[in-house]
Formats: sequence, structure tokens, C-alpha cells
Amino acid sequence: MARQLPKAQPFKNPEYTKNHNRRAKNLKAVLTQERERERVEREKKRAEKQDGTAMDVDGDTGVEEEIPTYLSIEAPPSLLPQKHYCDITGLEAPYTDPATGLRYHDKSVYELIKGLSPSTAKDYLSARGVNSIVK
Repeated sequence: MARQLPKAQPFKNPEYTKNHNRRAKNLKAVLTQERERERVEREKKRAEKQDGTAMDVDGDTGVEEEIPTYLSIEAPPSLLPQKHYCDITGLEAPYTDPATGLRYHDKSVYELIKGLSPSTAKDYLSARGVNSIVK
């Protein structure tokens, strides 16, 4: 009643040989190579435009090259709630004074806000960009 176990399959390919000359590159080297590759591609496109070989069938020139800038990167709006900062200290503000509408970080800042005149509180609000409604 001896059962035959299935033949064990090798985990690795027996013909595989490791490349001993391969080394891991650090991030700086990878980024430098990427920038260099992009620069070479841009120069090739620029040379093609100067030679006139980048003409389409319709006679139009090639598409404008897109160089990424802070204005051209498109991203969806954040799903996280917007952070609120203290009007006095600039630290993260979990609290809002109901009387003045100023945001504050902790009770020591709240003590300072309670002593502010209404005109000073209005100045802090205008610095944040909040227009107070006068009734």
C-alpha cells in the first residue's frame, strides 16, 4: 500500500545562472540616468525639427514637447480634509474660537485670543483671507 508521491518540481530553473557583474544602483544614479535619457530624447526631437523630418503626412509639424512644470502636472483633488493652521502661531489648529472665528493651537493661545481687541482679531482674519460679515 505504498503510495507514490508526485515527483517534486524544482523551484528554480536548472539552467538559470546568476549574473555576478550586476550591481544595485542607488536612487541618485537611477535619477541621473533618467534625466540624461530624457535630455538625449529632447535633443533628438529638436534635431528632427531642425532637419524637417518631423513632418506629418498632413504637413503639420510634430506635437509640442511637454516639459513638466509645476503648472503642467495634473492631479485629482485630495481626498483628505484640508488642514487648519493657528492664526497666531502657524501650528496645526484643532480648535476655533466661536466669538472671533480665529483658529488656535492650544489653551495658551486661546488665552491670548481672549485678550485681543475686535479690530486686532479682524486683522488676523483678513490676513488668513476670511472676510467677516458686518451686520
